[in-house]
Amino acid sequence: MFSLLQNELMKLFRRPGTYVMIGMMLLMVSVMGAVKYQEGNADTAANQKGEGEQKWEQQLQTEISASKKELEAMENAPENQKQFVKRDIAVKEYRLAHQVSSEDYSVWSFVSDASNMIQFAGLFVIIVAAGIVASEFNWGTIKLLLIRPISRGKILAAKYSAVLLFAIVMLVIAFVYSSILGVILFGTPETAVPYLNYFNGKVTEQSMVFHLVIMYGLKSIQMIMLATMAFMISAVFRNSSLAIGLSIFLMFTGRELTNLLAAKFDWAKYVLFANTDLTQYFEGMPAVDGMTLSFSVTMLAVYFILFQFLAYFVFKKRDVIA
Repeated sequence: MFSLLQNELMKLFRRPGTYVMIGMMLLMVSVMGAVKYQEGNADTAANQKGEGEQKWEQQLQTEISASKKELEAMENAPENQKQFVKRDIAVKEYRLAHQVSSEDYSVWSFVSDASNMIQFAGLFVIIVAAGIVASEFNWGTIKLLLIRPISRGKILAAKYSAVLLFAIVMLVIAFVYSSILGVILFGTPETAVPYLNYFNGKVTEQSMVFHLVIMYGLKSIQMIMLATMAFMISAVFRNSSLAIGLSIFLMFTGRELTNLLAAKFDWAKYVLFANTDLTQYFEGMPAVDGMTLSFSVTMLAVYFILFQFLAYFVFKKRDVIA
């Protein structure tokens, strides 16, 4: 199994296109850093003045009062919308009670903003997942794999493992590079400011680094699920173009289409894209009323098993013409 995985990784990283994809991602992070640096110069200068620091408590109290009035006016609003406002009030009240002020824009702020590049990295992971099986049929090299005394299941598992490792490499590169670039452009904070996490009605403090690692992991779930779907389409239909096109289309429209369905139908919570964004339980609100973190994890597991079963079942049964 290890030799199969090693072979797949060698084929993947011997392609110039792999390094082009990594380079494009680094370029996008660099462009984002340059834009943030230009936009943040004026704000950083203002934040360094002592006047703003003396008034943050009053400003926060004003925002809390406004949010409470907004919550009272939302008597007939859906519960998930109320939860969003309650979270905002709870976090701000915790900041006041424990004197946790907001920090200036720093390396951690940039790393958090750079997490949006995960979707961009997902495009490349989908391309790899869509072609890793279909390309073997297109080039005719699948016969060289299948004549070896190795089960088709192990071959498929090695290919999917290579896709997952490539996704992890992209995430690590994005995190490390944005951290280095953030230190160079924005510096490190003078005092460590914790991240205030709100879950199940309670506010807790988290290390900013720990929070960012968790956030990158949660935001990568959609990328992994779409790559798994692209991998399944590649194995079932032997068509990388179909796998790439459909997966990318759903990446950009799946969430929006699901939100439209969720506005009218409760069964929308069973749609894949209603569950891929687990950050909605920590920093937003669920797509459908009544959804929970455990429900979304269960649905993701069901879809993952379904995609893997279809890929394995069809790939194992398919005849290869000599």
